[in-house]
Amino acid sequence: MEVKISSSILPKYPQLMNVYSLEIENNPQTKIKSPILSTFHRIKKLVLPYTENLTLKKQSSSKERIPLGDTKQSSLATFFKSIDDLICTSIDLPLHPSIDPELVLSGNFAPVDELPPTACEVVEGSLPSCLDGAYIRNGPNPQFIPRGPYHLFDGDGMLHMIKITKGKARFCSRYVKTYKYIVERKMGYPMFPSVFSSFNGLGATVARLGLSVARVLTGQFDPMNKGFGLANTSLALIGGRLFALGESDLPYAIKVTSDGDIITLGRHHFFSDEPFLSMTAHPKVDSNTGEAFALRYQVIPPFLMFFKIDSNGKKQPDVPIFSMNSTSLIHDFALTKNYVLFPDTQILIDLKEITRGRSPVRVDLAKVPRVGIIPRYANDESELRWIETPGFNMMHCINAWEEDDGDKIIMVASNLNSLVDQTLERLGLALPMLEKITVCLKSKTFQRHPLSTEVLDLGVINPAYAGKKSRYAYAGIVAPPLELTGVIKIDLSLSTTDSSDGYAMASRLYGQGCSGSEAFFVAREPDNAAAEEDDGYLVAYVHDENTQESKLLVMDAKSPTLEIVCAVKLPGRVPAGFHGLFVEESDLNKL
Repeated sequence: MEVKISSSILPKYPQLMNVYSLEIENNPQTKIKSPILSTFHRIKKLVLPYTENLTLKKQSSSKERIPLGDTKQSSLATFFKSIDDLICTSIDLPLHPSIDPELVLSGNFAPVDELPPTACEVVEGSLPSCLDGAYIRNGPNPQFIPRGPYHLFDGDGMLHMIKITKGKARFCSRYVKTYKYIVERKMGYPMFPSVFSSFNGLGATVARLGLSVARVLTGQFDPMNKGFGLANTSLALIGGRLFALGESDLPYAIKVTSDGDIITLGRHHFFSDEPFLSMTAHPKVDSNTGEAFALRYQVIPPFLMFFKIDSNGKKQPDVPIFSMNSTSLIHDFALTKNYVLFPDTQILIDLKEITRGRSPVRVDLAKVPRVGIIPRYANDESELRWIETPGFNMMHCINAWEEDDGDKIIMVASNLNSLVDQTLERLGLALPMLEKITVCLKSKTFQRHPLSTEVLDLGVINPAYAGKKSRYAYAGIVAPPLELTGVIKIDLSLSTTDSSDGYAMASRLYGQGCSGSEAFFVAREPDNAAAEEDDGYLVAYVHDENTQESKLLVMDAKSPTLEIVCAVKLPGRVPAGFHGLFVEESDLNKL
């Protein structure tokens, strides 16, 4: 009997496999082949004797998994948990503030429980009729308090939704029921490794990786076939389906019920003819064609894959980008009428760092960032152009469009230039700045124009202008540690001499002790093609630490003060999180 552990991302590149083998001392008939396990002899000596009588099965489907009620499996779970406890208490290095759960999960970053659909009270103004639908915001919310190191990005995805019908609102908070969430829920404690926090010293790194391999071999979890992502970053409406996304896994389809609840339908592969394990949390949807464009990065060549999802929700073939020299952490990208632009930043994923007991996510300050530009319907990278972009480490792209008959591309994006090398370990030092980028395709030149003196990120536009020239952008005002203390309106048509703060034309601060989420723009008349671009409302969740109350704020996007026209008191706290989406009632009914 033989069990072979191999990555499903490697079928086309067998020459990259480096598979070792070892024999279980007490059963020479059983041979386990693994690309990792041979490096963990100490863990092998501890784990394998305990499992010498266990019959291993290849875990290719849920039906083949060893039942959690099985005596051997339950004993293994207890044994593995004791090893996990030992790692956390005795092997981990002292926790850096960025991975100390007591510090990370404090204030409004502390997790909350699920909340079933509950009626809300409108405490100010009234809800505009254009808000009939659902505003949903995603974010990390660990279902268990971690026993060891924990990074802010590690939490299980939780969706906070307010569903509005004819001026009445109901609110709920639900976990995205990912494979990771379900397995850990059954186990009763967190067990999946984290790319940001598991590598806390060489000893802890070796121990955790060895323990993870042992768990895979004994059927406790099957990340290669069923994923290990969190779905905690964003949401998207693609091909008539609603998804919760995180870039380390495939999206999870979700459904909003008529009574205002959220149901997870499952991990979704977009009817792909070839297996793939992940996609960006920021796909771009063309509202005119219904197509979605996405990418994924990986740790083997080709380091980047670009692909399209047609209007029916079916994934099209990959376009591999072999001219990427390393694995760049590409969190977001840009889409215009004719092009896709993706950044090759100084933030890398380098597996060699694991051998030093450090996270594979690192920053290479010697690298010159660049932007790749490729036709959106390209079949290969033959028409790809690279342009060097010194000092430009894009985090989020708010919008992009073409000018001068396609010879010039304008991007509005947040840039992690200052202290980029400390951003991952000290999130409070993250200083994203909003910039207007001009790329000339003919001359291959690149120019950056700061849009504000404020630290800004998580920006949005009127969704109808995605990929088209837009005048307005709305961005969150960032304060340590990654809290949004207000929202600012940027007029991209202004020059720096037209305003005392560059391109800023309006802003609203939430108040002392208050922090909010990314705002989302909802048009007042979404079907009116003649409506002005900023004729609509900004919706955002805001939490007040003074009163321990959370509210939905509805702000007039045309007002010079972003005036609050409605406030809804929420029955539960909304912790700090990431990206949101408003889905109209008509689209909800089609899900």
